[in-house]
Amino acid sequence: MRKQLEQHDSAQAPASGRHGLAAGDAGRPHSADWTIAQGWERYTADEHGVWKTLYERQTRLLPGRACDEFLQGMNELAIEADRIPDFRRLSELLMKRTGWQVVAVPGLVPDEVFFEHLAGRRFPAGNFIRKASELDYLEEPDVFHDVFGHVPMLMNPAIADYIQAYGEGGLRAQRLGHLEKLARVYWYTVEFGLLRQKEGLRIYGAGIASSATESVFALESPSPNRIRFQLERVMRTRYRIDDFQESYFVIDGLDELLELARIDFAPIYERLASGPEYTPGEVSLGDEVITWGSGEYHRGRRIAPE
Repeated sequence: MRKQLEQHDSAQAPASGRHGLAAGDAGRPHSADWTIAQGWERYTADEHGVWKTLYERQTRLLPGRACDEFLQGMNELAIEADRIPDFRRLSELLMKRTGWQVVAVPGLVPDEVFFEHLAGRRFPAGNFIRKASELDYLEEPDVFHDVFGHVPMLMNPAIADYIQAYGEGGLRAQRLGHLEKLARVYWYTVEFGLLRQKEGLRIYGAGIASSATESVFALESPSPNRIRFQLERVMRTRYRIDDFQESYFVIDGLDELLELARIDFAPIYERLASGPEYTPGEVSLGDEVITWGSGEYHRGRRIAPE
């Protein structure tokens, strides 16, 4: 469900260097819900140093690029540059504001576990951090992506309710056999969504907010399309799992996401059984295009979409 993102438990990592589900049996914890202790006291000075490097880089980039709600969440959580956040402290603040908590997991978790956590207002965050040599790319989402990218938005009531509803919807989609289509909604909103504010387009997706290069690319590159969000259009659109997106979908406000939580998806899944599927960079006749992309960045790159 949560695919590889741009973005490691040093002493706790399996010998393969993979984490959680990606590590196979070696990455599976004893708990049925895949939760583990964060082990905050075991982070090394080097690991806190990696967090500081990433934190300072992103906090320089995001003012004027991230949406107001993200910046407000960062300020209210008082996430610090000098140390990886303690999930216990984050959970205390989140619980008071939106009823959420952050739970530690070893890495990627099975889909049903992920959805169960979201439906229970628990955000599963990897407890490992990337190596200093992997600042710009790591296949598995780490604590920086999960906490810096996602948690500030969980301070917003609309996003908090939307992600809980998404967890509930994910469990239903699994039963109905339509998880692939619903996964695209999460990808193009929670991970790689853009928001239109009066000052212009802004970032709210965690995959962009936690990435130095995509924070700039998503808003300023002439290459990608920026298209008004339409639910069925998004559910028909494949995405990139290991490169910049070719298209970003734009909402006009976070409350718009709450409308998705009230929709009966069953008839939508029936309609999606026929009709077109779109490649990541394709523009359709019914699109409201905010920015037509040149496609220059991806032209000639041979990376298969999801």
